[in-house]
Amino acid sequence: MGEFVHEWGSPFLDQTPGDVEVGGTPRRVPGACWSRTIPASVPLPSMKLWSVDTANQIGIELKDPMIWGGQQQLPGMDCFAQRYGGHQFGNWAGQLGDGRAITLGQRTVKSGWVELQLKGSGITPYSRRGDGKAVLRSSVREFLCSEAMHHLGVPTSRALSLVETGEHVMRDILYNGQPAPEPGAIICRVAPSFLRFGTYQIHVADGQAEALAALVEHTLQTHFPTHHMNDDDGLIAWFRELASTTANMVAQWMRVGFVHGVMNTDNMSVHGITIDYGPYGWLENFDRTWTPNTTDASTRRYRYSQQPAIAGWNLARFLESMVPLMKSPERLQSVLEHYSIEFTRLHTSSWMSKLGLKNWTDSDGELLEELQNLLEEVETDMTIFFRELSHLTAPDITALKAAFYDPNQIPFGWKSWLERWWERCDSTPDRDAMLQANPKYVLRNWMAQMAIEKAEKGDYSLCEELHQLLKHPYDEQPGHETAWYAKRPEWARDKVGCSMLSCSS
Repeated sequence: MGEFVHEWGSPFLDQTPGDVEVGGTPRRVPGACWSRTIPASVPLPSMKLWSVDTANQIGIELKDPMIWGGQQQLPGMDCFAQRYGGHQFGNWAGQLGDGRAITLGQRTVKSGWVELQLKGSGITPYSRRGDGKAVLRSSVREFLCSEAMHHLGVPTSRALSLVETGEHVMRDILYNGQPAPEPGAIICRVAPSFLRFGTYQIHVADGQAEALAALVEHTLQTHFPTHHMNDDDGLIAWFRELASTTANMVAQWMRVGFVHGVMNTDNMSVHGITIDYGPYGWLENFDRTWTPNTTDASTRRYRYSQQPAIAGWNLARFLESMVPLMKSPERLQSVLEHYSIEFTRLHTSSWMSKLGLKNWTDSDGELLEELQNLLEEVETDMTIFFRELSHLTAPDITALKAAFYDPNQIPFGWKSWLERWWERCDSTPDRDAMLQANPKYVLRNWMAQMAIEKAEKGDYSLCEELHQLLKHPYDEQPGHETAWYAKRPEWARDKVGCSMLSCSS
């Protein structure tokens, strides 16, 4: 067989209805799935971060800031912004769409198609009241996190590049009436597509049944060719796969302590991958009620423990948008039941690995619940606790002291729990499984913030250090332990960008 040849194409534009106007000011575009849009000019594009891994995966060699900053297009690229709607914080928000993202084009890879999209590349018909730009801090956060998540084994979009634009963008970081100029940047991100639950919802909301049917047909033909929409059986099979991949994604979030922060239906991928990195965060001290999003501070709708239920709720909204295509829509309920069963299975399996248990019984649920209660009793670092547990050679709490913010206030209940766990493991926990389920390094918010602050001064060395570190999150990497295998420093407890993040993050 010859060498695989990557090619540019435009199946989304070719197979779905689009906007007759190119570019233009923000407006409603009923019945359309997309609008052709050209990235805005920027004064001085400069390449700052580049993922060699992603570039190799998609067959890209040209590391040109003019291209990945949107100033030039390669032959075969066909730029567009996608139209979609969504439920935001539980409420239908109507037409949304790519307000600050423009897809450069679609490209063939061995597994099918990928979409290359610039985030922060200027106004589109879906920008509403925004300027379509992105700032450096949010671009660094997405670049580092999407690559880190990939190496953790969490389904995700990838990052290819980060380009500084040479301009400043006004942003009110906490929405408190204090806007300030920040350096602008553009990230190029890569996914099979950026089709979202809300991509389908908008057509039902607008009563555009033909557009919905064309969109679903394109989705299956291009991205899920083993499924069809000829009858209910074909659609249900696709929905079950979507439910399974979504369940797996959320189970992996829960395993590593990741909180997405803004699980609106327009931020949920039909590929079951993590997209739209905004106010995300990792649990520092284990707290099931924690959300990184200041907008969510009052209701905590998207808190860590609520993520599985919210994913199910979002899936239900997606399935509602499929009712016009079904002869027996009551069958959709079985998909939600499948999601619940799959999530429980995958979540249980991942925590069984975290605890080194070879077989899971009903009584182990009590062991896990007691563990999580103990973890919350005093401030206990989730990542460090489970990593140290992976190395435990006896049920001795003193060997886990590094995980406690105050080692002098370790709850008495740990002695009993550790002894029960040790007995349950027959004194031989599955250490290999534990070390592959419990990462040593994750992109904590304070780490990202340190890299951002250096980058804002023109120094990307820390960004690159973290990029390389997080390619091997399960390895010991002894030279990095002092700096990065560490609890949240006190200066980060209430610092903007570490403990407080908005949707502009």
